[in-house]
Amino acid sequence: VVKKWKPIFIEDSMVPVWLSKLAPIEINAITIGFIVFGRSSLPEHVRRHETIHFQQILETFFLPFLIIYVYDYIKNYLIYKDGRLAYHNIRAEKEAYANSGYLDYLNKRKRYEWLSIK
Repeated sequence: VVKKWKPIFIEDSMVPVWLSKLAPIEINAITIGFIVFGRSSLPEHVRRHETIHFQQILETFFLPFLIIYVYDYIKNYLIYKDGRLAYHNIRAEKEAYANSGYLDYLNKRKRYEWLSIK
């Protein structure tokens, strides 16, 4: 049942614009809790990417997800010394980027598998 849950999408939001000033990348969409904020209208692959993050948040709850996400970023930054590379090597991002192009991924997705990604 939880696997079918989708986040609330808010498009044409300034949230990604503001957060991009703090991030090592240009943010077009971001999932915060149950809400996805999009800078503009979101294509389906971006909706899937953010829905994957939403499912990751449901699996770990918001605060543990945030702790894991920040831990991965810091660890990767210490390894790569580059914010963009650190971001792209976060486990949550690896799963979302690798699978956002697959139409049926969210139906077949295995729970918690992203936590074992190296």
